[in-house]
Amino acid sequence: MANTNREKLFTEFPQVSTEKWEEVITADLKGADYERKLVWKTPEGFNVRPYYRAENLEGLKFLGSEAGVFPYVRGTRAHNRWKVHQTVIVKCPKEANETALKILNAGIDSIEFRITSEEFSAEELDTLLAGISLPDVQVTFSGRKTARVAELVLAKIEREKLPAEELHINFCIDPLVKKLTSKGDFCSENGVKCFERIAELIRKTKDCKGIRVITVSGHIFSNAGSTIVEELAFSLAAGHDYLVRLMEMGFSIEEAARKIRFSLAITSNYFMEIAKLRAGRMLWANIVKAYAPAKNCPCKMFTHAVTSSWNQTAYDPYVNMLRGTTEAMSATIAGVNSLEVMPFNAAYEEPNEFSMRIARNVELLLKHESHFDQVVDPAGGSYYIENLTDSIANEAWKLFREIEEKGGYTEAYRSGMIVERVKASAAAKDKNIATRRQILLGANQYPNFTETAGKELTEEAVTRPASEGNTLTPYRGAMAFESMRLHVDRSGKEPKAFMLTCGSLAMARARAQFSCNFFACAGIKVIDNTFFKSLEEGVKAALDSKAEIVVVCASDDDYAEVAPKIKEMLAGRAILVVAGAPACAPELEAQGITNFINVKSNVLETLKFYLKEMGI
Repeated sequence: MANTNREKLFTEFPQVSTEKWEEVITADLKGADYERKLVWKTPEGFNVRPYYRAENLEGLKFLGSEAGVFPYVRGTRAHNRWKVHQTVIVKCPKEANETALKILNAGIDSIEFRITSEEFSAEELDTLLAGISLPDVQVTFSGRKTARVAELVLAKIEREKLPAEELHINFCIDPLVKKLTSKGDFCSENGVKCFERIAELIRKTKDCKGIRVITVSGHIFSNAGSTIVEELAFSLAAGHDYLVRLMEMGFSIEEAARKIRFSLAITSNYFMEIAKLRAGRMLWANIVKAYAPAKNCPCKMFTHAVTSSWNQTAYDPYVNMLRGTTEAMSATIAGVNSLEVMPFNAAYEEPNEFSMRIARNVELLLKHESHFDQVVDPAGGSYYIENLTDSIANEAWKLFREIEEKGGYTEAYRSGMIVERVKASAAAKDKNIATRRQILLGANQYPNFTETAGKELTEEAVTRPASEGNTLTPYRGAMAFESMRLHVDRSGKEPKAFMLTCGSLAMARARAQFSCNFFACAGIKVIDNTFFKSLEEGVKAALDSKAEIVVVCASDDDYAEVAPKIKEMLAGRAILVVAGAPACAPELEAQGITNFINVKSNVLETLKFYLKEMGI
């Protein structure tokens, strides 16, 4: 009976060919350019079609594999149980231990200790780990002198005779990415001392399959403004350099690959991030496979994900909770070994108990209420995701090979190629944010009109750190807007922009809403108005408000008549701005009306201009 109904269903809904779809789309476009209107030209170097069909899966070689099976595009395991990860900053070992125990009892099963001290003793390590059962939790060590901390940890394991086969410990030792990007070069000749220490740690942990010595800090590229493809390609290239160096030091491919962990950022580009993680697993599997390991297990990419800090905002910071949620969904749908959701206030202050609780609860909700851990690679088979996976893999592989042709990651970095690429991508993003082609809620669009900076928001928090020479410095995309807004908040002045709505009611309201969002991004107080029946009434109200800026909001057809009259009545007592890009703009400019704001404006530079005009 079920088969009969199924046959009847598919008879009632016959297949529609791609040609017919294209005919309907072309007709609906009414002559508009198909490529320009519907094809997304991504910063990653490939185009995305408006829709995909089964035929678009033809030729994708990685289809058909299962999770836990080479090339691991669908996951390195036959399940999707990721570790909920959270970082504790270690200033005082005793206080850090108390925090760690508290969050371990609140759902965390992967904890990172970020050491801040140059000198960290065995006694301090004992204090830090007191009451923590190492076999039962994944522990990561990062921060200062991590190699020395690693030696202390290994000595503790040996001294206390802990079961090596049950331990899951990661050390964030990363001279190729972390050190090169921050210093521009190695401390010693070609990093020889660094790699000798890494080699010694690998020898000591040879029988500890759950201990990883190297962490490729790929998130640094993303948080410095790279594209998704660049982050992936540079991370894979650095990982490959580690493999080559370790094998040159006498390690087998199995010994080298099993000691490497990748840390990647997850941005708000929801579907692309899902595809990135899938593509990354596939590419890394093939890189390791090229060295002919005895089994496929060393080909598995061990991936930690952390939600992006680049797109966090210091103003309207609760929006960061929403960003972290969608980013966490991307990571968990794609499949990762562990995930950290950044606390919403990390952009401007040290996370507190409340922000850390919200951050981990995002993951716990995805696990225990949404059951994301019960499904492996739910995106598998999606025409769109599978094509994105293929496109990202192809572009990342091209860039990876370009790096290899330059002699590998280290040589490519020293040549300036990697920094040049990332800075170019960052500059493109900065321009898109300034012109609102890329939206950061609360910063360059839809700001909280009533918000002013609190004491916790410092100039340092909103100032982009300098990146000198051949180095990369993570920053946040919203910083340029936030710095401008903080300057206004701390100026002691309260600049105002008055919406003079007239002419066509519908257009007046639409343009007033646009203009309010525009000026509020600089912390300028906006005075919105429903509608003025006469220009005289509107100008009087504007002048009574003592607003430095008066924005005339009307239709294009109205501007030729109303704008000059308003200018005359204002008589230079306020800056007159026209909302829109009317055809009569040249005529208005001839009459001395030179200020216009519209969707093509560079919002950042335009606001800076008006602030300067107001003496701020």
